Amino acid sequence: MSAVLPVVGRFAPSPTGPLHFGSVLAALGSCLSARSQGGRWLLRIEDVDAPRCSPAAAEGIVRTLESLGFEWDGPVVWQSARTEAYQAALELLRQAGQVFACACTRKEMADSALARDGTRRYPGTCRDGLPAGRSARAWRLRVGAGVVMFDDRIQGRVAEDVAADVGDFVLLRADGLFAYQLAVVVDDAEAGVTEVVRGADLLDSTPRQILLQQQLGYPVPAYAHLPVACNPAGEKLSKQTLARAVEGQAPARVLVDALGFLGQCPPPGLAEAPLAQVWDWARAHWDLGQVPRQRSLPAPAYA
Repeated sequence: MSAVLPVVGRFAPSPTGPLHFGSVLAALGSCLSARSQGGRWLLRIEDVDAPRCSPAAAEGIVRTLESLGFEWDGPVVWQSARTEAYQAALELLRQAGQVFACACTRKEMADSALARDGTRRYPGTCRDGLPAGRSARAWRLRVGAGVVMFDDRIQGRVAEDVAADVGDFVLLRADGLFAYQLAVVVDDAEAGVTEVVRGADLLDSTPRQILLQQQLGYPVPAYAHLPVACNPAGEKLSKQTLARAVEGQAPARVLVDALGFLGQCPPPGLAEAPLAQVWDWARAHWDLGQVPRQRSLPAPAYA
């Protein structure tokens, strides 16, 4: 009989702006899921995309999480300090013949079909070797035929033919930065993450990440994708849609609103209780099965 691994969850925000209500949902859902199972909960700052990230935003996110009463295990992990680990994983894939150099530019791919997440499907131009006179700009995973399927604990069964829908996707970008898909897979594996609870905006990335886990010989964690919070226009809360920062708002009210959004039915008056009491109630009553099985829901008016 194999031993049951201890539960390890994580929250991994990208510091492109201040923490907003949508990010609190992912933080709270992942934290309560891990804690309700007696597990560990980790915090990772996903600043691998340096041009889009801000050290000030990262510090603000950590500060806001602390003000909301979040407590994580171990030190904060920074992706910007982990490039050697990503390079080692890429080298393993290269030795196994699972990646190839690509010379294509965005302009050259502008007419390619769109994938589910809005990116361009790679047409395979450099799959069999670089065109004459061209040099490598990026490295891509060589995606084989077949459907990737998994059972999401909230959204249900998900199946995608990654080769047909996305094509060979980038692991090392033309600007020399490692792509999110590779970084997140390496980070989760090395941290021993057993479950990933995050927003449904990342649901379409999961098949690609599972492919990488399989290629690298990593275990595949359980996945649960929470509904994302949307503004009145139906847009996901983000820096681009001018989502309001959580910092400075009443912490208990933010947490109680997040619990309600996630289907946990907090009792009347809990938002006026001390923050520690809100956390006690949340840990005692968390039920992933009560989370709405939807990809998005309206956010509170103030968000």
